[in-house]
Amino acid sequence: MFRILKKEVLAPNIYLMDVEAPRVAKNALPGQFLIVRVDEDGERIPLTICDYDSEKGIVQIVFQAIGADTRRMARLEEGDCFQDVVGPLGRPSDLTEIPLEELKKMKICFIAGGVGTAPVYCQLKWLKNNGVDVDCIQGARTKDIIILEDEMKAVSNLHICTDDGSYGIKGNVCVALQQLIDEGREFDRVVAIGPMIMMKFVCQLTEKLGIETIVSMNPIMVDGTGMCGACRLTVGNEVKFACVDGPEFDGHKVDFDQAMQRMRLYKTEEGRLLLKEQEAETHEGGCGNC
Repeated sequence: MFRILKKEVLAPNIYLMDVEAPRVAKNALPGQFLIVRVDEDGERIPLTICDYDSEKGIVQIVFQAIGADTRRMARLEEGDCFQDVVGPLGRPSDLTEIPLEELKKMKICFIAGGVGTAPVYCQLKWLKNNGVDVDCIQGARTKDIIILEDEMKAVSNLHICTDDGSYGIKGNVCVALQQLIDEGREFDRVVAIGPMIMMKFVCQLTEKLGIETIVSMNPIMVDGTGMCGACRLTVGNEVKFACVDGPEFDGHKVDFDQAMQRMRLYKTEEGRLLLKEQEAETHEGGCGNC
């Protein structure tokens, strides 16, 4: 059993939890995710890691209560336990593999949207701890749903934007990125993590600007092991699975329209049958790592 040590409400229906999971914390790296199960009858819920402390054996997760099982998670309190916490899973951010001196020379801008702020924070903190200074744009519809603002400010040069102009730059994250560039900032890489539609439009902008862009496809994951086939996507005309081949990919090679359409179809039984017919042997898994 995995005990909940801390619970905090960050915004309406968005929760932060510190969970006792020593083995996961000891081996975690930025960009990876874990799978949580409330009890033996619960669904497997893949969640990107927000933070980890290898010495204390703690991992931190942030989630939005939108489905039956995430609502059950939200009803748990400090002292309660999860049945399972499995991880770390997925491939770490490639930033962790770049030599430190080279990394310090890179001009990186992270773009965080919604609960995508959590995995962005994990990477920002790792970079800060290694002496790498980066910019970050954090976007939300309105001021009330901005999360982890103080934490993000502590580890990056933070630029907040809101669609309604209630806080920070008025406009979406693309407006904010273009504004920074118009002010004279230059970036070698953009890392965008958030809703699919946000990542799609960020990639359209950065492709025009000639900026390398990495995205995290964690929003389409269901099972987290490559067996269900839910996170099948096309990257550079190749079939990939977000959970075992990612979750991070070259955003300019991702077929976002296909991924979003597939995500909608996968939610219904009829849609899954259609996908099974269309995708044949690659529908369920086919990743070669199962």
